[in-house]
Amino acid sequence: MMEERQTVLRGELALLLAGVINSFGVVLMLRSGSGISAISSVPYAFSELFPRVSMGTWTYIFQGLLVLSLMVLRKRFVPEYLFSFVVGFVFGKLLDVHEAWINVLPYNIPMRVVYFVVSYCLISLGIALSNRCKLPIVPTDLFPRELADITGIPYPKIKIGFDVICLAVTAGLTLGFLHHLEGLGIGTIAAAFTMGKAIGFAGDVLDKHFRFGTY
Repeated sequence: MMEERQTVLRGELALLLAGVINSFGVVLMLRSGSGISAISSVPYAFSELFPRVSMGTWTYIFQGLLVLSLMVLRKRFVPEYLFSFVVGFVFGKLLDVHEAWINVLPYNIPMRVVYFVVSYCLISLGIALSNRCKLPIVPTDLFPRELADITGIPYPKIKIGFDVICLAVTAGLTLGFLHHLEGLGIGTIAAAFTMGKAIGFAGDVLDKHFRFGTY
């Protein structure tokens, strides 16, 4: 009976929506001035240290390292992870596309609050979609999901821990080389400690209304 009430959502469409939603959410959170999302903070820090290379390019370099580390943890070559890297490459390009136009949005305190709330919700929904699409997903989303599977630790705990480590690395890089914090704000910290739960909630809502399948 539960399945009869659920709408079938194709994994291919879910992955496409997740890519567009997440890339826009990441750039919108940065536009809010409250700090960039934790999963993109490390590539952002490197783009500030080495500005000749775009944030999108640093993003798929970072994602490639995450894919490699998962294979090391699995102690075997996992072909599906390579497709994840391809998805991550497209995600990096989408980041550059959104960065090119995002500055046209008005920039004042009320709108910045709106940008943060909207970006937080979009990223939570996008990651929840990614986790259910049954297809290779962006490595920054794949890593905590697979690490939870490898270790047996619940996903929300892994996600929060991963985000906090990303923040610590970003803080170390920007303080050490730029001598000030860059890209981190109260919104980044709040998201890092709460987004794992928000993703879980979004996933529960999706599971009540949708079944995911691929062609």
